[in-house]
Amino acid sequence: MPLFLLTCGGGVIVGILLARLYLWATRRVRDIPVSVLLQFIGTFGVWLLASRLGLSSIITLIAYAMTIARRVPGRIDARRRISSYAVWDVAVFVLNVLAFVLIGLQLRAILTRVPDSQWHVYLWSAGAVCATVILVRFVWVMCHNRIAHWRLRRSRAQAARERGRPMTMPTIGGGLIVSWCGMRGIVTLAAAMALPDGSAADAFPHRDLILFCAFAVVVLTLVLQGMTLRPLMAWIGLEDDGSVDREVRLARVETARAALKALDGPDHSASLETLRREYEARIRMVQDEPQGTGASQSSATLADALRRAVAAQRRALLELRARSIIGDDAFHVAEEEIDLLELTADERVRPET
Repeated sequence: MPLFLLTCGGGVIVGILLARLYLWATRRVRDIPVSVLLQFIGTFGVWLLASRLGLSSIITLIAYAMTIARRVPGRIDARRRISSYAVWDVAVFVLNVLAFVLIGLQLRAILTRVPDSQWHVYLWSAGAVCATVILVRFVWVMCHNRIAHWRLRRSRAQAARERGRPMTMPTIGGGLIVSWCGMRGIVTLAAAMALPDGSAADAFPHRDLILFCAFAVVVLTLVLQGMTLRPLMAWIGLEDDGSVDREVRLARVETARAALKALDGPDHSASLETLRREYEARIRMVQDEPQGTGASQSSATLADALRRAVAAQRRALLELRARSIIGDDAFHVAEEEIDLLELTADERVRPET
């Protein structure tokens, strides 16, 4: 157990340090193909380095990715982010397919090595692991819901202030849905396949049994839980509470206000007046306010003013997430909208006026 904790704890520390080192080393990279290539090199390099150091490669890579995900949104421009997302979406899809193909090939070899007298052990073990995985998630989620319900009943207003976002009372139906959404996939397979293999002396004890149980968990949760999730939601009658939509509206208003503040100045021009009206219309559209007029102008070009406004919007959006006023879903929706605005400020898209 101490060795396990040391391996995991060391993986977290090393992952965070490597993420900071990667961000520092690539801070001046602007070329999109080079940036995407470095992302792949960094990801696989972290895995190989953690394996060489004797740390948990999965834990190290998760800590590395989470650190970058929290810090990188304000450090890269829209072109690199949109291009990176497109490449990684395809890469993740292909890697998922290859992982399932690989585990299928390994499963075939495992089945040929299992003695007939051991089949009942494999089947019972796989069944017990699958039942444990599902039941433990139910117990964990329901206990969390009960504790959260009890805390909110005692001091709902105080809890809302602590979290920064309005807290809704947990329900049994919502807890059932969250519990039933515990589908396992590539991480489960990667963790099992990362166990040492080789001769009988070097291989991890009962590695074939662990791989068989991991495959059973993935198949059962994806097929059973995945195919029954929609009927379960319909049976419970779960409806969207609109929290993400509210947060998106809040993010749009606050980022537009930040952009208008960034455009304030003594200079005047018709182009800046046009840009200001666009942001004022954006706020009115969200808040359904009566039409107003904007009179301030700036001598800066429209593209320069738009870049300044986009930078202010991005800072405001990052602050909203840092203060837990909006969640990740609303953050990514607003981030995508700001990225599209930033693209319009590019000289290759909007010429100087």
